[in-house]
Amino acid sequence: MNTPVKTERWSGKIFTGSWVAARGGVAPVLEAATGAALGEVGVASPEDVDAAARSAQAAQKAWAATPFDQRAAIVREAARLLKERAAEFTQWNVRECGSIVPKGEWEVGITHEQMQQAAALAGLPNGMMFPSSVPGRTNLWQRVPLGVVGVIAPWNFPLFLAMRSVAPALALGNAVLLKPDLQSAVTGGALIARLFEDVGLPPGVLQVLPGGPATGDAVVRHPCVNMVSFTGSTAVGRQIGEFCGRALKKVALELGGNNAMIVLDDADLDGASSCAAWGGFLHQGQICMAAGRHLVHRSVADAYAAKLVERAKKLYVGDPHAGPAHLGPLINDRQTERVHRIVTESIAAGATLLAGGTHEGRFYQPTVLSNVAVDMPAFAEEIFGPVAPITVFDTDEEAVALANSSEYGLAAAIHSKSTARALRMASQLKSGMVHINDQPVNCEPQVPFGGMGASGSGGRFGGPASIDEFTQAQWVSVSEKAAQYPF
Repeated sequence: MNTPVKTERWSGKIFTGSWVAARGGVAPVLEAATGAALGEVGVASPEDVDAAARSAQAAQKAWAATPFDQRAAIVREAARLLKERAAEFTQWNVRECGSIVPKGEWEVGITHEQMQQAAALAGLPNGMMFPSSVPGRTNLWQRVPLGVVGVIAPWNFPLFLAMRSVAPALALGNAVLLKPDLQSAVTGGALIARLFEDVGLPPGVLQVLPGGPATGDAVVRHPCVNMVSFTGSTAVGRQIGEFCGRALKKVALELGGNNAMIVLDDADLDGASSCAAWGGFLHQGQICMAAGRHLVHRSVADAYAAKLVERAKKLYVGDPHAGPAHLGPLINDRQTERVHRIVTESIAAGATLLAGGTHEGRFYQPTVLSNVAVDMPAFAEEIFGPVAPITVFDTDEEAVALANSSEYGLAAAIHSKSTARALRMASQLKSGMVHINDQPVNCEPQVPFGGMGASGSGGRFGGPASIDEFTQAQWVSVSEKAAQYPF
């Protein structure tokens, strides 16, 4: 993949059951580290979305009527093929998204697991039977497909965050319109389309439509799209949620986070600093669950900071395609400028720079800040970069108040030798996920995943929660003979 790709079937195309030219033209596929052109993808126009949505609506009826074991078999075979093509997915993830190789390999592995979990959903009980006060009546309550599901996926974990909606939606009998971000349209779009095309998914059931805001807006607003699953920024999520609420359209929103890493006075500081480095610097901090605010008891703050600085200074930042690196590039120049603004403005407001704070191009050094106050950008904003801001507290109650002062509520971590103490604190946190003696970047496909507040609409992905997300309830009553009424 050293020269632009021209021979791939997806080059310059969108996927609508077959590879076709896009009315919206083409966009370059760029290497995150160097800006080099690696190929091009088609850009779906609103007219493309309209045709795809209508085609998907027609194809979904036969797909929903397909026996569950056959739907599951297709998803499992796509999972097998993903494993077989792991090196290809990883290479594209490294070059297109700036991932280090282990992150790309991990993403393939967890996506494979997610697909296996999704396939299993098709064979689970899909309802319940309720008693009736009417003699001779049977009440059935069942889950039925929604119809067409629009999936709008981000660039940071493009394969996994697309497939955690695509796979269960397909397994449960829906058709899917997948709109990957243009910055990850191969890893999170074209390669996914090829998987399902090659395992024989019926045409029209999955359509892959790369594009920008206009493409996403067309997916959200199309009347044939019955549900929208969006992973991305809170600002865009609010707009999507507002429209779907007015349209009475189901929506699942997994949005931003400014996650608290709470270190109590009895914490194992070696373990806590290791968790902090991983949770704060993995994938350059470009993770919604990243440890964004390090809330540390005053009595151990200096020792914690010293251990975290030591770990940060050992990390190598470089082009992951050129050789091993701990951190790769930030996704684009705009994001690099934003991260540096947050760091420099916080320092100007009184924060102390302990490590990092510099960059060469998109390669930002892992950064540790101390003396961070609540009114500084490094505390208040979701950074989405390799920055660990440290804020001190004196009591457990103060730590909880600091953690809950953010509008976000995605993930949190608590470090303490007392499990009982940490559990008491966890129950007070406004957070959809809390990890004790670990870090916030955690995901297991069989466990429901999601946030509170500005981090999401209350929906959950994973395990049995995916059944609730990607189906709707229907009550069917059956009587032995026609009922007789007074008139």
